[in-house]
Amino acid sequence: MTESNGSDAPAGRTDRTERVHQGEQTPDWEKRFRAPRVSLPDWAEDAPDRSLFVSNATGTYELYAWDRSTGEQRQVTDRPNGTTDGVLSPDGEWIWWFDDKDGDEFGVWRRQPFTGGPDELAAPGLDASYPAGLALGRDGRTAVVGRSTDEDGTTIHLVRTVPRAEGAEAPTEPVAPVEIYRHRESAGVGDLSHDGSLIAVEHTEHGDAMHSALRVLRPDGTTVAELDDTKGGTEELGLEVLGFAPVDGDTRLLIGHQRRGRWEPMVWDVATGEETDLSLELPGDVSAEWFPDGTGLLIAHGFEARSELFRYDLAGPELVEIDTPPGTVSGATARPDGSVEYLWSSSAQPSAVRSTSGEVVLDPPGMRSPGSVPVEDVWVEGPGGRIHALVQKPEGATGPLPTVFDIHGGPTWHDSDSFAAGPAAWVDHGYAVVRVNYRGSTGYGRAWTDALKHRVGLIELEDIAAVRAWAIDSGLADPDRLILTGGSWGGYLTLLGLGVQPDAWTLGIAVVPVADYVTAYHDEMEALKAMDRTLLGGTPEEVPERFEASSPITYVDRVKAPVYISAGVNDPRCPIRQIENYVHRLQSREAPHEVYRYDAGHGSLVVDERIKQVRLELDFAERHLGTKTEMETKTGTGTGAEAGKQG
Repeated sequence: MTESNGSDAPAGRTDRTERVHQGEQTPDWEKRFRAPRVSLPDWAEDAPDRSLFVSNATGTYELYAWDRSTGEQRQVTDRPNGTTDGVLSPDGEWIWWFDDKDGDEFGVWRRQPFTGGPDELAAPGLDASYPAGLALGRDGRTAVVGRSTDEDGTTIHLVRTVPRAEGAEAPTEPVAPVEIYRHRESAGVGDLSHDGSLIAVEHTEHGDAMHSALRVLRPDGTTVAELDDTKGGTEELGLEVLGFAPVDGDTRLLIGHQRRGRWEPMVWDVATGEETDLSLELPGDVSAEWFPDGTGLLIAHGFEARSELFRYDLAGPELVEIDTPPGTVSGATARPDGSVEYLWSSSAQPSAVRSTSGEVVLDPPGMRSPGSVPVEDVWVEGPGGRIHALVQKPEGATGPLPTVFDIHGGPTWHDSDSFAAGPAAWVDHGYAVVRVNYRGSTGYGRAWTDALKHRVGLIELEDIAAVRAWAIDSGLADPDRLILTGGSWGGYLTLLGLGVQPDAWTLGIAVVPVADYVTAYHDEMEALKAMDRTLLGGTPEEVPERFEASSPITYVDRVKAPVYISAGVNDPRCPIRQIENYVHRLQSREAPHEVYRYDAGHGSLVVDERIKQVRLELDFAERHLGTKTEMETKTGTGTGAEAGKQG
């Protein structure tokens, strides 16, 4: 058994420097992580030349301000473990960013002038919490701040500043925040209307954390309108806030609904109660946002692991496709000039921020990320219906190959035809990679997403087993060299699968997993407790048999395969104590395992740290399967067993 801990200066940086000094070229898999990348820029509603984006240009993901009129970019945040949660005020004057401690997701909002300057508390008077939504007013003086704590559940506060006396050092001063909403169950701020008179809230007061209802409040906390498709929690139909119309005095709210078995947009006039069903007749999940003039909608359609964009003109009505390459649009926004900017990638091509005007919007300087191989679509009959899997393998390779089943997190998420450095690293090292959109995944209709309730984890493993059988029978996968891996919920399914299906897997690599479901429930953040109560039908005390059946630690004594686990010591989602419980059980029976702990939360925003973790995973597989790394294949040298003992 090997255990290691991350150092203050991640070992990946030292390793890379040593390799460069020795004249060794950086491998493609590492370049994909190091290559600078950017998010889709957000822009200020009333100052559209001012934008905010996230980049890893310094080696850590941080927030950046971008003045499009001058081209000037500057780094806004600079923290050891990175920063990605930021909001630009509609007037373009302020950047709000969430300040937690080392990735624990518990903290306060701070703000900084767009042009630079010292940070200040954005909402004095509000204690630290988990964030539960934020909406900023166009007047530059109003904010709606959502908070979540174990003690209070969800609270929502109106935060305002007032002008200071003439000659004061700062133009405004804060007044005490006013609480306008409180409930034990999960809720969050959806949006603030264009004129600041209406606040949309998503809530789960009915107790179903997977299907929200909507309430619209005035700034004094009184209710304007309610919409609840769950009918008090008796039906599994959710709603979501997509945004108020960007017009003063307009009471139309764009929302998402599931009334026809998938996510679709609808316009709800919260003043009159009128609902305008768009009936777009697209087969997959559909989301939308307003064009800036309020006359049309930007439609994003996701279907079978790919996505496309449309413009929907409300006056027509007319749906017109926007030309985008085949692949995945991870985000899109309509600009005041009518153009659309979008973040696009495919499994073979790295992400880029493009515009319908034909230009690349934001092109980070420095190293270009190498591409990878395209995915192949596979459909497998499973116990709950057809299962969609995405397969990548080394170019020109024929099976049977060592194969990695890389299981996505969520669980309400899905793998898509988008660029991912992790799977590409495995492909570079000679592995086939199979990603399974099991029952519980989004993108295949509400029934597919909601199917995992009560038999949590076991449902997903049935689908993974069906795809595993296909991979072996088709000649793709070597049954003696099968790796089960994943992060977060995928890490949970990895540990559960190693115990429930002990003869199916050669190795397991679990990243920030749930390992002991009962302990995880008691230690995790409040919003996830609510989700677990929904998934399992109650608390561990109310439904102990379900928690036991779905917990990896129940089956730990059946695990046969060597196990590698990595965990963030500050993780509020998959807390460290429950992982230690599982590790102690492995230790007690001297089961082969390795553990790597690092000083961050639910994953790392530091590029060197992420590279170090992938290197340790590749090394673990090499030592146990006898596979050769990309470096060894090309140069005749290996990473060696000592890689697992860094830190």
